[in-house]
Amino acid sequence: MKIKVGFGFDVHQLKEGADFWLGGIKIPHTKGATGHSDADVLIHTICDALLGAANLRDIGFHFPPTDNQYKGIDSKILLKDVVKLLKNKGFTIGNIDATIALQKPKINPHISAMKIVLAEVMNIDEEDVSIKATTTEKLGFEGREEGVSAYAVVLIQKG
Repeated sequence: MKIKVGFGFDVHQLKEGADFWLGGIKIPHTKGATGHSDADVLIHTICDALLGAANLRDIGFHFPPTDNQYKGIDSKILLKDVVKLLKNKGFTIGNIDATIALQKPKINPHISAMKIVLAEVMNIDEEDVSIKATTTEKLGFEGREEGVSAYAVVLIQKG
């Protein structure tokens, strides 16, 4: 059996009045993430980690922000496509461990819903999706509520 790990990181700016999509669900907040797609920083991070583990480059390579077919796209669609790319190379997902960094809103009440959605999209057990949230103690762009970042490590396997 071949086992590989991948690491992902992403960041998106927060703006007043924008929708805040995180982990495949819409979170109520006065600010939302902005980007070419729905700006779901957690899903983008997971996509990059999975693609990196399988040596398939990154999310921008597969879904370039210059391509209008991805304008406003639901990031769950991108994640499904990434899982297909892995499957085509013979990989399955072992587990995902992700951390979201932002000052507000509090993410803990939404983690269970995110895990359910992400596990369903990737066709893995909910138990194999770990999501954590942290503040940056009011430091940096996350602490000033200017943006949100996310980190993820993944394990994939073949054979």
